[in-house]
Amino acid sequence: MAGSSSDSSISRLRFASGEGSDGDQTHTLICIFLRGGADTLNVWVPYADDAYYRQRPNLAIPRPGNARDAAIRLTDLYALHPSMRPLEEAFKEGRLGAVQAVGMDNTSGSHFECQDQMEHGDAADGEQAGGGWLGRFLRVKKRVRSPLSAVAIGTALPESLRGAPSVSVIERIADIALKAPIGDASVLKSVLGSLYGADSTLLGEHGRETLSLFQRVSELQEHPYTPENGALYGKDDFSAGLSEVARLIKARVGLEAACVDLGGWDTHFFQGSASGLHSERIKTLATGLSALERDLKSYRARYTVIITTEFGRRIYENASLGTDHGRGFAFTALGDRVRGGRIIGGWPIEAVDESTILGPGGILPKVDFRDVFAEVLSSCHGLSPEECAAVFPSAPLTLIGLMA
Repeated sequence: MAGSSSDSSISRLRFASGEGSDGDQTHTLICIFLRGGADTLNVWVPYADDAYYRQRPNLAIPRPGNARDAAIRLTDLYALHPSMRPLEEAFKEGRLGAVQAVGMDNTSGSHFECQDQMEHGDAADGEQAGGGWLGRFLRVKKRVRSPLSAVAIGTALPESLRGAPSVSVIERIADIALKAPIGDASVLKSVLGSLYGADSTLLGEHGRETLSLFQRVSELQEHPYTPENGALYGKDDFSAGLSEVARLIKARVGLEAACVDLGGWDTHFFQGSASGLHSERIKTLATGLSALERDLKSYRARYTVIITTEFGRRIYENASLGTDHGRGFAFTALGDRVRGGRIIGGWPIEAVDESTILGPGGILPKVDFRDVFAEVLSSCHGLSPEECAAVFPSAPLTLIGLMA
């Protein structure tokens, strides 16, 4: 699979330093995984193609127009699902963009296998690099790190962070605290402070850093969190998770990678069109991201959001008014370092021929998912070509042009 750019060398990327302007926090990469195989064809709508409407007589999003359920026109080829309206401004301002026909060489159609492969950053066949792609990034880019350099919002460690030097799994910032048997941590803090304060070894240095981190986080917990700029997060778990990420970014705790999941995308039955099950998932996604954007308006130089899924859906609707497992999908990115306001990949796209051994039908993958991940790491965290190759050792790493 090749990128859409004629320049195939990732060495032509402009590598950023990744450091914040005041040097106390690196850039934060917020990785959102749409688990279940999201139908991105009904998110980034190819309204200009009549074939889209023939293949989806019940599920296609109405063409742009004055109707309430009409798609939101972006280009001469693409429109946004109406539930994505909260992010329309970000696209027009050039901070939201997508890459069409992203995928992998796995033809199984298995949620577990494809999620596992994507989070590990490997090829289906060949040598496995070991650990997750974010874990390898955090090991490859050697530097002094905060205990909160990598955070997963939820209750389980995602495979992408497997092998990271330091990673925390939390549901809320309140989970980060010194636990004292008597309920008063002040004595424990004092004792640990005296212990590590006199220790000139690496252990002492890390101990002091951890205590400083606990102090900073405890200050966050003293007052209820009030989002800035009138941002309104949803009441769902996804928005709550993004709100916690925003707090950590503002607290300057050294957060480099944050993982947040949003499930419920396996829409085999009654998927819906401009309304319904799929539309509600899109609304949850857009509402949460829009609130994050507004809340972090003064911190936009400090973070980038990427949105992936394990595979897309088939181009045609099924007999149950849903869509079955496909292959390629539209990868989405949001942030000031994104060369947004466009959908890379053009149209029409090539479909998988279901009479071959290429696996489930749908969009034929043209862009290797590792190419996009590597380009994001290069832009956001300053990885060199050699470091990118160490994170994705079996990937060709061609230039896509998504990131500045």
